[in-house]
Amino acid sequence: MAKEVWKGGAMLAPVPPALVSCGTLQAPNLFTVAWTGILSTQPPRTYISVRPQRYSYRLIRESGEFVINLCTASLARAADFCGMYTGAKVRKFARLGLHPTPSSAVSAPSLGESPLSLECRVFDIRELGSHHMFLADILAVTVEDTLLDAHGKLRLDRAGLCAYAHGEYFALGKRLGSFGFSVARKRQGRQGTR
Repeated sequence: MAKEVWKGGAMLAPVPPALVSCGTLQAPNLFTVAWTGILSTQPPRTYISVRPQRYSYRLIRESGEFVINLCTASLARAADFCGMYTGAKVRKFARLGLHPTPSSAVSAPSLGESPLSLECRVFDIRELGSHHMFLADILAVTVEDTLLDAHGKLRLDRAGLCAYAHGEYFALGKRLGSFGFSVARKRQGRQGTR
């Protein structure tokens, strides 16, 4: 199969269209971030990359806090809307009929409609070009109880999450395996021969 070589670009996909909430419960703001991920599990750390020109950038820089709210397929329209309009001109929570809810560890509100929210406090800001990266500790995670099985295990597959890839939103669906599935049989076989 032939391949073309292009110059370097932001081509990693899919990415999560995370709805990031910031500001306060009295003056909440919501915006969409696709440049996010996990930095470390111990301590739990994450990041979001935001253009300094964005209204939300100032809010997060001043407070040092934000909440990453996972986006479901039913929130895809809200994610798109929040990526198109600035909080400087539009009260997005109100306009979309969404609900800012108190967070447990930060002053920034969480998105009531999101099934899982990560409450974050910034510990460093890296200026990396078009975007500045807010590096943050994950202080608390709020999980909708419908995502927990009878043993209290997180079942994120029940959330109906969506993904974003090069200008399009996709519903995640078909389970392909779980961590370690590629070697599960081999492990069982080895255990039996020891």
